Amino acid sequence: MMKVAVIGLGMMGQVHLRNYNEMPDVTLIGAVDTNTDTKKQVESLYNIPVFSSLTELLELKPDAISICLPTFLHKDAGLEALRANTAVLMEKPLASNKTEGLELVALAKEKKVPLMLGHVERFNPAIIAIKNILTKPNDIISIQIERITPYPTRIQDVGVITDLSCHDIDIVRFLTESNIKESRAQYSTNKGTHEDFAFISLQTENDTLAHITTHWLSPFRSRKITVICKDFTIEADLISQRIYKHSHFSDTNKTYTTAEIPTRYHEPIKAELTAFINALKNKSPLPITGEDGLAVLEVFDTILKN
Repeated sequence: MMKVAVIGLGMMGQVHLRNYNEMPDVTLIGAVDTNTDTKKQVESLYNIPVFSSLTELLELKPDAISICLPTFLHKDAGLEALRANTAVLMEKPLASNKTEGLELVALAKEKKVPLMLGHVERFNPAIIAIKNILTKPNDIISIQIERITPYPTRIQDVGVITDLSCHDIDIVRFLTESNIKESRAQYSTNKGTHEDFAFISLQTENDTLAHITTHWLSPFRSRKITVICKDFTIEADLISQRIYKHSHFSDTNKTYTTAEIPTRYHEPIKAELTAFINALKNKSPLPITGEDGLAVLEVFDTILKN
């Protein structure tokens, strides 16, 4: 049995707890949070100890840990867990900036301890279906992504670019199998102290153009992607997990054709955590690496300086 723990019991941390608890080959051995009410609730629900510090938790020698803390705490928690030879799944983003991310990746490499990033959209059935349709990443002309949501009062330490667009920068790299060579952004701050509305433009090394619209000023949630290829266009809703493939205009039939691509709905977080645990058990490569997380931070460093 794999002994696992979770640090940070906010919304995402509790999702990790629930999913780990449902896995037959995993034993939850503890968690960390400083909120007294949360600690009591989790201790009662899962029958595990909830500590006030990561140091106390690590005395139980977990095999793996999910770090679901605010971004500014990622570096210190990640370094402490890695020094204890504990495999880490770090919720996105890897750290607050590239410098911190480099420290985490370097230590994981030095200690030979697995460090995986929680870029959960890679496990979304719609993204998986798009990836399977793409026979050649070089056939992608452009990717357009919309990720918008109401203002999140629970997030105070970062802006919308760091909180939301990390998913989409990673999606662009994943689908194109290429790094980002050019990036720029326009953004504004309207409600809080960080940017809450942004347009991001990217160009990959294999010359795919990408545009990301993201903001916290919507009355509703929307997660949509359009991938324009040389021979067809794909549209997907990442919430409903529905996906459509459109042909280009036919000069013969004077029309387009559209087909819905079947997908089987599943919870992406469960698939992500299962992949993490399986990689540890089988000593196989992680599906998302610390270097993948670092690549996203490099884009942040560029666009947030402009």
